[in-house]
Amino acid sequence: MANTWWELHILSELDLEDTIFWRLENFGCRGTAVEIKGNVLLVKAYLPSFQAQLLDLAALSLSLRQDALCVGLSSPILHWGLIDEEDWSSSWKQHWQPEEIGDRFLINPAWLPLPTSMDRLVIRLDPGVAFGTGNHATTQLCLESLEMRFSELPHSFVGTEEKGEPLVIADIGCGSGILGIGAILLGAGKVYAVDNDPLAVKSTFSNRALNDIRPDALIPMEGSVSMIQKIIDQPVDGIVCNILADVIIELLPEMTAISKPSTWGIFSGILLEQSKGVADALEQNGWIVATLWKRKEWCCLNARRC
Repeated sequence: MANTWWELHILSELDLEDTIFWRLENFGCRGTAVEIKGNVLLVKAYLPSFQAQLLDLAALSLSLRQDALCVGLSSPILHWGLIDEEDWSSSWKQHWQPEEIGDRFLINPAWLPLPTSMDRLVIRLDPGVAFGTGNHATTQLCLESLEMRFSELPHSFVGTEEKGEPLVIADIGCGSGILGIGAILLGAGKVYAVDNDPLAVKSTFSNRALNDIRPDALIPMEGSVSMIQKIIDQPVDGIVCNILADVIIELLPEMTAISKPSTWGIFSGILLEQSKGVADALEQNGWIVATLWKRKEWCCLNARRC
């Protein structure tokens, strides 16, 4: 018998978009799609049925209503139902279109044709059940931060400041692999990509193949920072970490252990109200926050070891 998935429909005012996505990500949703008509937002979200009971869905509905009340907006309307596994992915893919990010990237859904003329770096993507389609503010902030980091390097090569050797980067919580692929396209020599979710690791492998990236350039692994620490022979040049604020703070000692004095870090998945706590934790672990980039309720901290 086919596995079943919860399909959630949330109808709300447009101003609640970021809050809804934050709730859905924490709830464990594997894919989302958005339709916007004027000031009305329809979000469709999906997660395996075993991850949530009816009481969990009712609690999610209550949280969404409380979020709306706190900012003086109308309560969202949440409906849910069960669908078969083979139906869930196609349900949200039909709404996802190519999207330009920053000055250099274009995210192109794998099931759509490539642009005939394009001066951007094209990331072909089929996220499957993993987080990271490029339409979330935190993913966009990370890609734009990567673009900034690589633009600072000499045009004649992409490498470490010391030796001009290929940059080695750690992608912590890689999801669909979008950030690791973006780093490779910008010129990174190697990316170690880890995620605790085996489905995310599977998605990263698939997207590596879609983008014709060499297996020795993008190395997905199930696990966390400790997996990278076991296999590297020297510290990494850069770290990109798009997860949640509390997890970033928890993993900072391990991320610091795989870095060196010149290592830079891109940390996102952080709500603006959480930024001070993450910045304080970075400083306590030997990092200096250079910039804070924000988009709506989310922010990205660009930091460097000191």
